[in-house]
Amino acid sequence: MKTFFSLCMLLLCLGSCQTSNDNNNTNDNNSSTITFHKSHLPQRQNTPFSAAVETENLLFLSGQIGKDHKKGVLVSGGIKAETKQALENIKAVLAQHNSSLDRVVKCTVILADINDFKDFNSVYVQYFPNKPARTTFAAGGLAIGAKIEIDVIAAK
Repeated sequence: MKTFFSLCMLLLCLGSCQTSNDNNNTNDNNSSTITFHKSHLPQRQNTPFSAAVETENLLFLSGQIGKDHKKGVLVSGGIKAETKQALENIKAVLAQHNSSLDRVVKCTVILADINDFKDFNSVYVQYFPNKPARTTFAAGGLAIGAKIEIDVIAAK
């Protein structure tokens, strides 16, 4: 399912867009510009993916897990703590690009265990009073043993 979603997002972005790997490049023609943004955190500058990809008036954020990036470790405390940290990570990336959680239009949530849904949701609703569209599913495992990963699409 994650592969299918990723493929759909890629096709959507590639429709008629010209790409740019430079944060300040603009195209001379009338095509849309796609900008691939590195992380705002110095220790995450060399990740093999963009922290956010910007096109038109949208930001596509890479998935965030409940990792405290300053300490370099997954937060302790289970699904609620990891959900809160993942959402705080998303909030920080959005702020870096002059957006915010109230501008999120779509969330994709991947749980390592679907039985964590109720606890995850109890934290999630505190961050999204606007109720963006959402897809939630469980996977067989997530990076570094995380219990949750969330990615979002936000209006700029």
